[in-house]
Amino acid sequence: MTDLISHSHLRSRLRLALAINAVIIAAEFIGGWLLNSIGLMSDAGHNLVDQGALFLALYAHLLTARPASESRTFGYHRAGILAAFLNSFVLLLTAIGIALVAMKRLLEPVSIDGGWVMAIAAVSFGANLGIAFLLQQGAKDDLNIRGAFWHMLGDAWVSLGVVVSGGAILLTGWTVLDPLISLLVVGVILRGAWPIFKESMEVLLESTPPGIQASQVAATMEAIPGVKNVHDLHIWAVEPRLIMLTSHVMIDRHHTSHELLQSIQNRITADFGIKHMTIQLETECCDPDDIHCDLRKLAEQHHETHTFAHHH
Repeated sequence: MTDLISHSHLRSRLRLALAINAVIIAAEFIGGWLLNSIGLMSDAGHNLVDQGALFLALYAHLLTARPASESRTFGYHRAGILAAFLNSFVLLLTAIGIALVAMKRLLEPVSIDGGWVMAIAAVSFGANLGIAFLLQQGAKDDLNIRGAFWHMLGDAWVSLGVVVSGGAILLTGWTVLDPLISLLVVGVILRGAWPIFKESMEVLLESTPPGIQASQVAATMEAIPGVKNVHDLHIWAVEPRLIMLTSHVMIDRHHTSHELLQSIQNRITADFGIKHMTIQLETECCDPDDIHCDLRKLAEQHHETHTFAHHH
């Protein structure tokens, strides 16, 4: 039950965060436009991307709560990963765009009112910090919420940077500080977006989850008495918290298949924390030299074998 409560709680927090963020973006963007400040506009861009992050996190959060259906047997667990991937991709593009404008401003400086830049960025700083604390609770175990949380925290520091640059322009009149700070913002955006981009791409490419080695899993299974060979082993994540495994396992004829299956499953769960698995037991392989029976070549070919199919 606690899951459901925290779920709706998190949802209302995300909605509140979205509303606050929308106001800030509008203020910064209009302010940046009127004041000629690329620093403010880059901060607005940074915030806008986070608005996207929050919106996608909320949407994914609602989707992943939906149960599996006839056409989507895994439910919507991937929705969150897809959201994280799209969001980080857009972030990377935004960073490149801001960098180009900043370069142009470095070459052709314009005059800027530092006081206004400071005021607008300061409001943004306060609001971003507030949103980050709103999201802190859900950030622990959800990649999406974690992404949004780090965005907001990053946003707050970036806004603070813009506040400082506004102050410095006010004191010294060095308008070149404005595009310089926006280049710094680009660095922050890249640093935040890249790991999320990479992690979500790994999941979408069905890579073996980090921290698990297929060869190690196979060796662990083959070490169990009665197991002769492990092949057609696949390990992937539907999303980081839901890891799946399928495998063909060749066993001695003399062993009772049910007990052996039980010990294989228990071992994998105990050693690697994988709970969802489908293991197919076989007593013979058509041809011992067959690529299919040799684990060193993790092969994709399926052969007609005498099988006892046991599904977990």
